[in-house]
Amino acid sequence: MTPYKTQAFIQSLNKGLMKPTYKDEITVLEKVGDNDYIVDYKGVKCHALFNWFVGAYFADDVFGRVTE
Repeated sequence: MTPYKTQAFIQSLNKGLMKPTYKDEITVLEKVGDNDYIVDYKGVKCHALFNWFVGAYFADDVFGRVTE
């Protein structure tokens, strides 16, 4: 899979409280499972999924971090 840049909804933490989800740019690196992607968001590798109903990626840069 060739990496590519796209917009995604980012789920992040702000001082222990959940911030509203916002859109930002990610780089999709690889597909690792059924609707499970490894993406790069501001230097952090994390998991994301693609929601076919809204046509957008959702990335979790806090709980979905890849530590390998």
